[in-house]
Amino acid sequence: MKKLILLGSVSVLLINCNKKTETPAPKVETDTAAVTEPVVDTLGPKSFCYMGVTGKDSVFASIDDNLGTITGKLAYKNNEKDSSKGDVTGYKAGDTLKLTYEFQSEGTKSKRDIFFIQKDNTLTEGIGDHKEEDGQSKYADEKKISYKDGQKLESADCKAVAKALK
Repeated sequence: MKKLILLGSVSVLLINCNKKTETPAPKVETDTAAVTEPVVDTLGPKSFCYMGVTGKDSVFASIDDNLGTITGKLAYKNNEKDSSKGDVTGYKAGDTLKLTYEFQSEGTKSKRDIFFIQKDNTLTEGIGDHKEEDGQSKYADEKKISYKDGQKLESADCKAVAKALK
């Protein structure tokens, strides 16, 4: 009986050792959509150009938005008043561009806060009382800024805006 059990165990062992365990290779399908779609850069700076005209006065803005950090140029071309031209820097908070406008007017360098609401390819300038602080004109109370009557700037051709900003 012992010989029969030993012979049976050896037979089972030999049969199991001779079995090949092959797993089929997974089938790889090519994703044609990934090959044909263009790559869109969502991390680089986005440039926007705006222009606003009220009567004979004009405003030109070139804005670069790099993940919420704003830089650019702004020019007010006024008909019967002093015009100004300079740089803007700041940040985007929700739909509001909170900028510092560093400009030259009448040969004098100045700085002032200027806020815009950005909606539907339009910038609307915020109107509010200003106070002088550290050589810069700042909004006295950001909660009391009104955008209802502010200068409206519409999306414009960047070549025309760049020419006006020179």
